[in-house]
Amino acid sequence: MGTAATKPRYLKSSILDTSSKSINETVNGSHEYVIKGYSLAKGMGVGKFINSSVFTVGGYEWGIYFYPDGHSFAHKEFVSVFIVLLVSPSTDVRALFELKLLDQSGKGRHKVDSHFDSPLETGPFTLKSRGSIWGFPQYLIRSSLENSDFLRDDCLVIQCTVGVVGTRVEGGKHCAIPVPPSDMIQSLKSLLESGTGSDVTFQVGDKLFKAHKLVVATRSPVFKAQFFGLVGNPDMKTVVIEDFDPIAFKAMLLFLYTDELPEAHELFDSDPHCTSTVVVQHLLAASDRFDLARLKLMCEAKLCEEITTNTVAITLTLAEQHHCVQLKTVCLNFAARPENLGAVMQSEGFAYLEESCPSLLLELLETVAAADNSLSSVIFYRKRNGNNGSSSKTNTGLSGLPSKIVLAVCFGTFCCFAMRLIKRQGSAGLSKW
Repeated sequence: MGTAATKPRYLKSSILDTSSKSINETVNGSHEYVIKGYSLAKGMGVGKFINSSVFTVGGYEWGIYFYPDGHSFAHKEFVSVFIVLLVSPSTDVRALFELKLLDQSGKGRHKVDSHFDSPLETGPFTLKSRGSIWGFPQYLIRSSLENSDFLRDDCLVIQCTVGVVGTRVEGGKHCAIPVPPSDMIQSLKSLLESGTGSDVTFQVGDKLFKAHKLVVATRSPVFKAQFFGLVGNPDMKTVVIEDFDPIAFKAMLLFLYTDELPEAHELFDSDPHCTSTVVVQHLLAASDRFDLARLKLMCEAKLCEEITTNTVAITLTLAEQHHCVQLKTVCLNFAARPENLGAVMQSEGFAYLEESCPSLLLELLETVAAADNSLSSVIFYRKRNGNNGSSSKTNTGLSGLPSKIVLAVCFGTFCCFAMRLIKRQGSAGLSKW
């Protein structure tokens, strides 16, 4: 008699509770599109558009299309505006949109059409292919636009926001141990300030600064070559830095250890009369001397923020000497403004500019001339439209002086510059003989 089959017995195992989270969110980006010379675009024809530059949001390229005479003949009494997907997506792109036409009167009565305000009602808009659009063929009646505060000085400003929808999944976390933020920068800063383990001393003027060769050589190609290059000396104990401001050198050392511009209170204890701008000017020269590209850009950005009629001449000279193209352009444009030019020419730094970089006088002269031509164009436009300037809100920067006086001031300054330049070049020619 065979034995009866027995059923297998399963042991109940403990089940680990887990969780996950699906997160739907948008990657948002904005673009401002300025249309100057609206009246010149008007009349180009139904179905024809002007467009913004390409901008990227959520990994996709977008553009704004503006139809001054309407998207089609059915909308020829309107202006049309669309946001356009400019790349072919591998999958459908779901996005939210907003168009804002700015009220340029300062009253804040902007025209806002936002998809962001009603996602529960309509959901995100789906774009399936390149050239897919979202917007308004009947955006605004053209006659209403032209008599509104949206159009000022023949200019329109449209702000566009795109929110590309994406989904990500987060798994459950079994523990949550708080991790403090990194303190590496503070530790390196403390290492510099304490001098612990320092193996080199920099003598700058009457000041001594202890540092670490490996740190400064890692950060600066110049120090790397000096200590560890083919003709470098790794056993060097003292380095004398000629023609260098001690406060600026301290600021540069702090940057080498922290990758940040130091705060003012860290530098000016010993010299309360020294200003932040002066130190940054010295730092700009130092960054070029020791091949510190990031510091150079940081100094350029800082000097652009702090530019005044008293500092622009020195800053312009430094920008020329150290090949800072963007900073040079900002300084030239600032100095050439009619409201700034006289004060700039009277500043102490202007004499230094004449002596150090006389070629800059010609470039500044050309910039003044270009500004003068631009001003003349504004005046011509106002006269052509039957406006003598009494009621126009266009601001020349000379406190509402009549246009002829403004042009006279600009022309006089132009001549002054020309005489300076001719005199300087004549002196140079005589010295050669």
